[in-house]
Amino acid sequence: MGAGSGEEHLTMDQSGGKGVDWEHRYRVSGVRVKKLQMKKFLDVEDLVVYKKLCQLHIEVCQLTHQWPREELYELGSQVRRSSNSAPAQLAEKNDDRHIRNKIEGVNRGRGEAGETVHHLFMAKLKGYITEKTYMEFRNRYKECIRMLNGLEKTLEHKIPARDRRWQIEEEQEVYNANNDLCVQGWPITPET
Repeated sequence: MGAGSGEEHLTMDQSGGKGVDWEHRYRVSGVRVKKLQMKKFLDVEDLVVYKKLCQLHIEVCQLTHQWPREELYELGSQVRRSSNSAPAQLAEKNDDRHIRNKIEGVNRGRGEAGETVHHLFMAKLKGYITEKTYMEFRNRYKECIRMLNGLEKTLEHKIPARDRRWQIEEEQEVYNANNDLCVQGWPITPET
């Protein structure tokens, strides 16, 4: 998008968008800038995570059509369904008037993204995709999961503090490569 293309790079914030650098989140025409600034919630098509999940679904579909015929309605069908369900959950709950229902859509979308990673892992174990292909898809899905976590926190902040299901305040921790803690996956429980 060069100068004079009529498009600006924008991002939403809680202050209504006045004087904000919108560069990394949304690409919209100048006409839509004012509409986005006035909205309390974005259309599902405005969410970067939704666009990324839709693109991932298209790529997963292309990938699965290269698998053996016997997997067309087995693993192939499952991974296509879960990869489509992740953005579909966001779309389904996006127009809901209740914030808790929007959060439920984000949670379900996150679960479907995780299920898709599992199916791709099984495809790797069966030799249908390479380690490299699996890791590329896994990393992109994990990025979307992190984005969904952020979206959930943003939505939770729109609920009055007394009505929230949990506290959002987080302790500041320093993360580095020398941490002995496992921060992904299931928690490690002490031996009993």
